Amino acid sequence: FVSAETAQAVMDALPSPAWRLAFALARWGGLRVPSEVTALTWGDVSWERGRFTVTAVKTAKHAGKGSRVAPIFPELAGPFREAFEAAEVGAVFCCPQYPVGTANQHYRAVILRALARAGVEPWPKLFVNLRATRASELVECFPAHVAAAWLGHSPEIARRHYLMVTEGHFARASGAAQKAAQQEREMPEMVCSGYEGESGKPALQGITSGCKDLHNNVVEPRGFEPLTC
Repeated sequence: FVSAETAQAVMDALPSPAWRLAFALARWGGLRVPSEVTALTWGDVSWERGRFTVTAVKTAKHAGKGSRVAPIFPELAGPFREAFEAAEVGAVFCCPQYPVGTANQHYRAVILRALARAGVEPWPKLFVNLRATRASELVECFPAHVAAAWLGHSPEIARRHYLMVTEGHFARASGAAQKAAQQEREMPEMVCSGYEGESGKPALQGITSGCKDLHNNVVEPRGFEPLTC
């Protein structure tokens, strides 16, 4: 799991706005690197609607899966705007381009250099785990089918290959356990003081102390309602 703090440190060490956008798309957009990142054009970005269209080379062989629409998440808005303002007039592609078949090695080399500059230890599966990190985040906030549609896979694929148990899950679980234990400690103690009355029910002390027993009260034949005549 690549935390937001780690990702930001890498972003700060990258050499240009286009590279920062490429990394942001992998980490906060969940795009596949390099195929989906390098295919993204400025024509694919709808600023007014707050979304962009991803050309999905990997899934294009399946009917209707050649592209998908994803939101411009808040974490992507700044990198998108910065890269657009820095782009040359007439630029078509959003991210750095390389000859066919060499993009993966170039992207990997640049990201590894940024990791070294940031003092961050490279994590396994450099690009896959950026996508897996985002998949794990999104299912915490959105229905599984929505998160899967934005990332271009099925909920089952996400479950089998991407979703992770994070430190945040452990922190939340231990916090909930501590809260439950605290509540249990603060509950008033209830002590049985023996059996009273014909009902044979135990008399409890604690939260019931000071309560008046109404079980033996008899209702008058006229009932509870006040007399009207």
